[in-house]
Amino acid sequence: MLPLPKKYFLTAASCEGETELTAFDGALLKARVGNTNLLKVSSILPPGCQYDPELVIPEGSLLPIAYGTITCTEPGTRIAAAVAVGIQKDDRFGVIMEYEGHCSQAEAEAIVEKMVREAFAMRNIEIAEIKTAATEHVVEKIGCAFAAVPLWY
Repeated sequence: MLPLPKKYFLTAASCEGETELTAFDGALLKARVGNTNLLKVSSILPPGCQYDPELVIPEGSLLPIAYGTITCTEPGTRIAAAVAVGIQKDDRFGVIMEYEGHCSQAEAEAIVEKMVREAFAMRNIEIAEIKTAATEHVVEKIGCAFAAVPLWY
C-alpha cells in the first residue's frame, strides 16, 4: 500500500521550446517540478493534506501530481492551463480539477473553479475554500501551458 501524501502546493507556468517536448519540459522547470518523474493522479486531495507553497520536491522523485497541460505549434494562439483544489469544511478530503484549452487565464480559472463546485455538488459536500493556479501563453513558435497540484509526503 502506498502512503498518503501529507503536503501539496499549486503551480502554473508556461514556456516556449524548440520542440513540443522541450516546451513542456521548460514549463515543468518553471513550475518547480521539472527535475522529478511525474506520476499523474486523478482528482482527490488526501485527507489532512496540508497546503505548503514553499514545498521543495527532491530531484529525481516519483511525484504524484494532478495536472493539465496544453502544447501548441500555431503562432499567435492563446493557450491556458489551470488547476483548482476544493477543500471540505471538515477537512476529510479535497477535490482537484484540471483544465487546459485555447482561452485566457481568467477563462481557464473560471472553468476549473466551476468544475470543483460541480464535483462538490455531486458529492453533496460543502466547500470551505477553493485555491486556484493558472497560466496563459501566446505561442511564438511552440508553446506549452502547464498547471498542477503536486502531492508530497
